[in-house]
Amino acid sequence: MHNGGYIEKSDLNQPMDYRLVRRLLPFITPHRRLLAIALFLALLLMGLDLSIPWITKEALDRYIAPDMRHADTHLISVDDTDPLVRQFLLERPTLPQPGKGPVQIPRTAINQADGETRIHLRARDIHGVTNAALLLLGILFLNFIFGFCQTFILETMGQRIIHDLRMTLFTHTRKLPVSWFQQNPTGQVVTRVTGDVENLKEMFASVITFLFRDIFLLGGILAVMVALNARLAAVSLIVIPVALFAAIGFARRSRASFRDLRIRIADINARLAETIGGIKVIRIFAQEKEIDESFKGLSHRHFDAGMDQVRIFALFMPAIDILNATALGLIIFYGGYQVFGGITTLGVLVAYISYLRMFFRPIRDIAEKYNILQNAFSSAERLFLILDTPIAMDEKEGGKKIAPLETLSFEGVTFGYTPHEPVLKGINLIAHRGETVAIVGPTGAGKTSIVSLLARFWDPQEGSIRVNGTPLNEIDPHHWRSRIAMVMQDPFLFAGTIRENLAFGNREVTERQLEKATREAALYDTIKNFSEGFDTVVGEKGVILSGGQKQRIAVARCLLHEADILVLDDPISQVDLETGTEIINTIRKMAEQKTIIIVSHRLSAVSHADQIISLDQGRVVESGTHSQLMASNNYYARTFHLQEIE
Repeated sequence: MHNGGYIEKSDLNQPMDYRLVRRLLPFITPHRRLLAIALFLALLLMGLDLSIPWITKEALDRYIAPDMRHADTHLISVDDTDPLVRQFLLERPTLPQPGKGPVQIPRTAINQADGETRIHLRARDIHGVTNAALLLLGILFLNFIFGFCQTFILETMGQRIIHDLRMTLFTHTRKLPVSWFQQNPTGQVVTRVTGDVENLKEMFASVITFLFRDIFLLGGILAVMVALNARLAAVSLIVIPVALFAAIGFARRSRASFRDLRIRIADINARLAETIGGIKVIRIFAQEKEIDESFKGLSHRHFDAGMDQVRIFALFMPAIDILNATALGLIIFYGGYQVFGGITTLGVLVAYISYLRMFFRPIRDIAEKYNILQNAFSSAERLFLILDTPIAMDEKEGGKKIAPLETLSFEGVTFGYTPHEPVLKGINLIAHRGETVAIVGPTGAGKTSIVSLLARFWDPQEGSIRVNGTPLNEIDPHHWRSRIAMVMQDPFLFAGTIRENLAFGNREVTERQLEKATREAALYDTIKNFSEGFDTVVGEKGVILSGGQKQRIAVARCLLHEADILVLDDPISQVDLETGTEIINTIRKMAEQKTIIIVSHRLSAVSHADQIISLDQGRVVESGTHSQLMASNNYYARTFHLQEIE
């Protein structure tokens, strides 16, 4: 079983390539306005976050626990119209008396009042605290509004970027050479286009702006901490180098871990897709236990990679918490000492503790976002490996358009799927308009390779294929393929209805045309036996149909396609001889003015051909009409007699 394509084989230990960021910029640039708005909102949210501890400090130092270092000279205004305040003043002649203008008393005098009177004496403080509380509520409300807007904008931007990226990736993948799909398992390709693209969406939506916000927040917190108390800032910064050292170690280890994890996921998906596709073969050969063990090995490697990631993250987060607690302990000790000595205020200490806790929150956030970033970079590497793969030559736009086919020729064509191992060697043949050319030969002779070259799935290494004298590689590939109708050796059906599969490539087909084509393909009665008729859903790859039914649908689809050339790669291999002969005769009648290239193992089905090309080991060993080849009594004649005996 396949162990993985080259898109999974890049070096897992290479350092972070910041070129990936530059390569992602073209996908971000069309949405730069949304990004700018999100960044602006991030700055507003940062400012709101920074204001909360500051407002708390002001409430403490101005109203709740004002600075008592100059309490004897610190006067406060009281409302002498309040009965309790008036009574308090009258009982203390040394204090300013009511009725003589604004009344101000030393703050220490409040200590002489009972609890209820204190409340009335500090009415202005209570009013200040109330305003501070309302201001905090307003900030929280704005935080909610701006946070909602930012999240919505980021998600919108992320969805749009991912839509563009997914379409770019899908379109590019569709244009890749056939050889690329042979080298890379379907499950791994699906993982790239789905899972890896979703990882990038998480980066665009969660990392970009929040990363800026956290960096700005760290800078803002440091600036405010220094402004509040430079000595406390110096003490708290003792743990910062340790935190940076831990963050760098975390970054290095998590990079390789995430890459490894992405590879394991792709391997699991590839094996799952392969197992589902080959379930019948697995059961026939009783390999269920072996397949389970193989999958268990893949799953265990994925488990190990996941646990390695968990260990890294589980070690880093407690380390940050320990550093946070250490810094907090230092601040409480040294800050408390300053408060006791009257060097700073309680409000400054409380605000400082809040800022310190806020300082480590962005570090944790950056670590979590770094996890997402590593995951996204690991995915981006795989995606760009696909996008860097050159598209097939036949998918490049441009080229000539040709008139209706007059001649089709292979001139000294040599071709191989791998270098220095040719499958076809010096092939020469020519077909004219309205002719039927049959290609016969044993398995492995190169018959299907000729069909693949004709459809330009591949280009020859030597020689040329010409259409009306024009080299095929100079003709617009989409224009050329629109002139061809093909029945493949292994017909492929889409997971839709019979009608959709028949009309594929010709959406304007009528009901009458459907009936006519299916009758000529000996399929109409079979379809009518289905309860839904033409609207019967065939399932993935036509799972509800037999091999012969799928092949006849492919033949009917070919008949419905307006084309100059019909290419039939063993179109009757899965039907009986009588039905196959009937189908071939129908195609001949319908295609009197078309060129037919037919590959078949049944020589009796192609005996009517205007020209029969007999291949062996990639070379043309004989050619001519049926009667000429029978008269020569070589390979074709011997094979024909053997098949008659069977």
